[in-house]
Amino acid sequence: MAYRRTERVQEQLQDKRDRILQAVRAVVAEVGFRGAQVAMVAEAAEVATGTVYRHFPSKGELFAEALALNAGHEVEVVAAVAKSDGPAAARLADALRVFAVRAVRARRLAYAMIAEPAEPEVDAARLVYRRAFADVFETLIEDGIKNGEFPAQNARAAASCVMGALNEALIGPLAPESRPQKGDAPTTKALVDAIVAFCLQAVAARPYPRPLLRSVESTP
Repeated sequence: MAYRRTERVQEQLQDKRDRILQAVRAVVAEVGFRGAQVAMVAEAAEVATGTVYRHFPSKGELFAEALALNAGHEVEVVAAVAKSDGPAAARLADALRVFAVRAVRARRLAYAMIAEPAEPEVDAARLVYRRAFADVFETLIEDGIKNGEFPAQNARAAASCVMGALNEALIGPLAPESRPQKGDAPTTKALVDAIVAFCLQAVAARPYPRPLLRSVESTP
């Protein structure tokens, strides 16, 4: 009987923990990391503020784990697209488009996940998920190189550059001060198309002539 009670208690604790993390997502989607307070999260999760702190010792750890949970789901979505059938270039385009479209649809949450100033723990979690997305893009670029769709290149570096371009192009449009206006749909489509086109052009471009690629030693 003691074992069963312990198991039930563990289930209850896990349920509360899951509710708290889901509540963080809902609160951040409304007010971002800057506006989110632990008391707001507790209210949304229907638990006491002290309960939140029993599961998460600090606000930074709470937000970092919530970010990791949400980002992990997004990585899975993009990875599923990347593993579909078709040429590597088409799969890369689809993966980039899915990332950008999902970000624009949840712009407040996406801005918080990508760039909003937050605790150091959140910044550390961001680095982990950025690398996870880059790993997906790296595999696609490697496939494209093998199939002759992309020229020979450092796939890891190229994937990191693609991830950087993707984030940088979205930061401005996702920022809270960039309020969507009526009739923004064509603008959003144009933005996503431009991001996808740039990234594909970057990895598919032919190598530049050697004189243009100066070595680090020769750079002033």
